[in-house]
Amino acid sequence: MNRKKLVLIAIIALLVGLFIVFDGHQLLTLANLQAHQASLAQWIADNTLAAVGGFVLIYIAATALSLPGAAVLTLAGGAFFGNLLGLAAASVASTAGASLAFLAARFLFRDTLRQRYAETVRRMDRGIEKDGAFYLATLRLVPVFPFFLINLAMGLTGMKLRTYALVSWLAMLPGTFVYVNAGTQLAQIETLGDIVSPGVLGAFVLLGVFPLVAKFALGFVRRRRVYRGFQRPQQFDYNLVVIGGGSAGLVSAYIAAAVKAKVALIERDRMGGDCLNTGCVPSKALIKSAKAADTMRHADRYGLDSVPVQGSFANIMARVKRVIAQVEPHDSPERYRKLGVDCIAGSAEFVSPWEVAVTHHDGRRQILTARSIIIATGGRPAMPPIPGLERMEPLTSDTLWSLTEQPKRLVVLGGGPIGSELAQAFQRLGSQVIQLEQGDRLLAKEDPEVAELVQRQFERDGIDLRLRHRALEFAEEDGERVVYCGREGADNPEERVRIGFDRVLVAVGRSGNTRGLNLEALGIEPERNGTVPVEDDLSVRFPNVFACGDVAGPYQFTHAAAHQAWYASVNALFGQFRRFRVEYRVMPWVTFTGPEVARVGLSETEAQAQGVAYEVTRYGIDDLDRAIAESEDHGFIKVLTPPGKDRILGAVVVGQHAGEILAEFTLAMKHGLGLNKILGTIHPYPTWNEAAKYAAGEWKRAHAPQLVLRLLEKLHRWRRGKPGNAASTAVESQQL
Repeated sequence: MNRKKLVLIAIIALLVGLFIVFDGHQLLTLANLQAHQASLAQWIADNTLAAVGGFVLIYIAATALSLPGAAVLTLAGGAFFGNLLGLAAASVASTAGASLAFLAARFLFRDTLRQRYAETVRRMDRGIEKDGAFYLATLRLVPVFPFFLINLAMGLTGMKLRTYALVSWLAMLPGTFVYVNAGTQLAQIETLGDIVSPGVLGAFVLLGVFPLVAKFALGFVRRRRVYRGFQRPQQFDYNLVVIGGGSAGLVSAYIAAAVKAKVALIERDRMGGDCLNTGCVPSKALIKSAKAADTMRHADRYGLDSVPVQGSFANIMARVKRVIAQVEPHDSPERYRKLGVDCIAGSAEFVSPWEVAVTHHDGRRQILTARSIIIATGGRPAMPPIPGLERMEPLTSDTLWSLTEQPKRLVVLGGGPIGSELAQAFQRLGSQVIQLEQGDRLLAKEDPEVAELVQRQFERDGIDLRLRHRALEFAEEDGERVVYCGREGADNPEERVRIGFDRVLVAVGRSGNTRGLNLEALGIEPERNGTVPVEDDLSVRFPNVFACGDVAGPYQFTHAAAHQAWYASVNALFGQFRRFRVEYRVMPWVTFTGPEVARVGLSETEAQAQGVAYEVTRYGIDDLDRAIAESEDHGFIKVLTPPGKDRILGAVVVGQHAGEILAEFTLAMKHGLGLNKILGTIHPYPTWNEAAKYAAGEWKRAHAPQLVLRLLEKLHRWRRGKPGNAASTAVESQQL
């Protein structure tokens, strides 16, 4: 940090320190203002110019230094100078002080921010250049955030000073007038009876109503502004058009049809989306085959003879396709047409916020109009830009289901949930899997102890797990496919690890599907990962355009897509009356490795990062009778609660049937039930879900009231009688 910045920081610290030392926070209060009102009024009347000048300087200093008391100063402007002069002084001073705070934040922090987060700053500046003035005006008119935060935050952007000052002055002017006017009425309060005078009551009503009126007016202006350049149809073909027939799109269309709206569902490929065709359903079918192979290979755990696993990989994949076909009718066009949904096969692109152009598979083009449109186009596997990778015909979670021949040596890129599930499945089915992960552990979003338990099982399964390995280049040498990796922590940074393989599976994340939607026609710019930026109500820039599922993020799970779809469809159909904000507080997920990893709420790592106070309750599944009976006695449950309370902040289950066990904790979190309620619930014996009850029992044991227990112990001893009396009573009983 250069000398000029240090000097400015020192000056600010000195002024703030003086403010604290001389009890400035006590001076800038309404009570102090009223206490000294009479004594100041005469002096101000005799020295108006000096008084106004001093008032402006104090106001500028308070605003520039982000000190508390700006609202009281604005009231003081009305109380001492009246409406006209008070408004002029307060509005000029507040704008000047805000501009100084804006410049200070820019001078101190913007360069550092730009160096560390260059791409983020560039995107932020593009947005500010496009819509910054409007959003600044919105924040000033409806003070959702304190003004000092707006001053500092805007200073970090590329907004020009003159734009910032002019917009701030104009947007703060109505609110400043309301406060100044209230101050003129406060100056008239001498007795309690004055409080109910029409003038004072009117000022307070205006003070309370202004944010609501401003919010309504801004909403109207925003709607007019965002739709500028588009012609709204006089009538509509549909109440709702849904683009995409995956989990999010299907649920959206189902809800709309259930409430008798006219809805169209457009799908360019296969109904059911990733979950049915390339994701949840086929992967779980493959994992089940792999688990069966592992059971046969280790049948001696159950008192049987272990047998070598023999089978046709083509038969396994044929079973996967049969499973898909069996589930497919649940998501079929026929079923949804019976529900009242117009299912259309084709590609869709936006023409306007109310119009979608559909290109049918036969080449026919059709324009559909709808009051609301939902984007539910899902996601696709991300492909990293590694030299030579494309020539290796890489497999992804989308394409591997066309395999009929099992790879002998399979390289898996990625140690996340998808990569880990498929790596273990292929290893258990007989491939030699080499799993490459750049980080220092698998499942980076889980706690280290969770990842360690899964990693130990992977090593027992025979997976060649290469942590801290980053794929640098793919090549074909002497008829063999190879990948060269950099290894973090190697003695020689230039050393490259050579690994031979037959096929490579890429599982390094997913991107949102927005190609071909013509979002640029609506001025919608996708994020770097392909997802579209959504508001809390899942709208995308326009109040009638929504997104849900993988294309919206932040969670790319089937159940998250269905959860979002409810909010998107309800807001799309009834948003003119009321809008619901999507809520992610209780979002469970499961990684279907062996052992399974299931989590809801905060992990311990996240709690530490967020500074959340917590305590941990653990229960080892090796103690569970059902687990012991099935020779699956490994894993644990970990529950986070606030210190001394049984409210669940988060829970993770690692082990067999973890996903099913987690459901009880998810239900408890959703409905505000604590561990005491779980403990008080009857669980049939012997079941896996008893583990949840025993975990609750561990919490109860750790929080048993020790003082009460000691008193009870004394009570029971007293009720048994003194040791001497007890002994003599026993002797007498024997004699009788």
